[in-house]
Amino acid sequence: MTTNSPSSISSLDTPALLVDIRKVERNATTMAQRCHQMGVSLRPHMKTHKTIEAAEIMTNGTKCHIVVSTLAEAEFYASHGFDDVLFAQPLTQEKVPRCAQLVAQLEEFHVMIDSTSGLDAISSRRVPGKQWSVFIKVDCGYGRAGVSHDSADGVQLVQYLVSTPGVKFAGLYAHCGDSYNADSPEEVKAIGHRTAQNILAFAAKLKKEGIECPTVSIGSTPTCSQPADTMAQLTEVHPGNYIFYDVQQSLLGSCQLEDIAVQVMTRVIGHYPVNNHLLVDCGWTALSLHSLGQLPTGFGIIDGHPELKLSSMTQEVGKVHAVEGTLDFDKYPIGTVLKILPYHACATACMHPKYYVHSGEAIVAVWKPCRGW
Repeated sequence: MTTNSPSSISSLDTPALLVDIRKVERNATTMAQRCHQMGVSLRPHMKTHKTIEAAEIMTNGTKCHIVVSTLAEAEFYASHGFDDVLFAQPLTQEKVPRCAQLVAQLEEFHVMIDSTSGLDAISSRRVPGKQWSVFIKVDCGYGRAGVSHDSADGVQLVQYLVSTPGVKFAGLYAHCGDSYNADSPEEVKAIGHRTAQNILAFAAKLKKEGIECPTVSIGSTPTCSQPADTMAQLTEVHPGNYIFYDVQQSLLGSCQLEDIAVQVMTRVIGHYPVNNHLLVDCGWTALSLHSLGQLPTGFGIIDGHPELKLSSMTQEVGKVHAVEGTLDFDKYPIGTVLKILPYHACATACMHPKYYVHSGEAIVAVWKPCRGW
């Protein structure tokens, strides 16, 4: 921070995204230890925070073995000394030139495909002295993207890949996105178990065809926070949200509310007794609308104030009502600071150009995330 930077939370303009560094470090350590105990490698996803500082914490200072969701992130991390980067989105032709630059720049840059068109796009672009390292995206039941884990097409795609000059098979990758629809921790574990079983069965089919699978990787924060025993048979896992956690993760059983490392700080800017609501300077541009207001407390949880509900938001302001009954406006004078635990930390973080990192009340750093695609 420069000498002109805010030194304490109370001096910040609002709305502001607060990051508790002690919780971030604790969340990172817990996940790393869990993976070590399972005997699997951790390839953390960067999409939640998109910062250099959190990436260094998640990789324990090694600055390698990460997943990104955009090429802007891949370039951002590559320019800051990170390596072994996986771009986890099915590749299309127009992205090949930027990917080729990253292949040339890094020791290990991996791309992902789930069709022959993606493979054809890279096979026509050679990188002198390098091979394209390619993961196959596998659909193990989520239904969003990837070759089906039990289809002949998937095996044929890998066979085509290993026979293509200038290309090497990096492994199989699946996202347990369906874990976000689970109704209980038991169901989360069942999804992790099923996904692991399905992708391991796919790897076994490949082995019968004489193809060794270097890496078998699945992930989501819910399944990696409460992993099924079967996941210990994998090579690696790739969660991301765990570095911050959020209200959604607490509802899924991934964490407790006290593990959530991010809050949106806002201030009361108006009293409207006739309508029984407070106005705060936090709208959807500071929090996102991801929860659709379906929580008992509305669009988030106002930390330390279970009696309050963030009931609605427009672009720059939000309405706060009482969960029950009438508000006692004397308890919340104009200028009162409120801190909102977000429903979805990834969506909330994307709304902010900088994060104010604190230890207790003291601001210890300001992190600036990568933006764009």
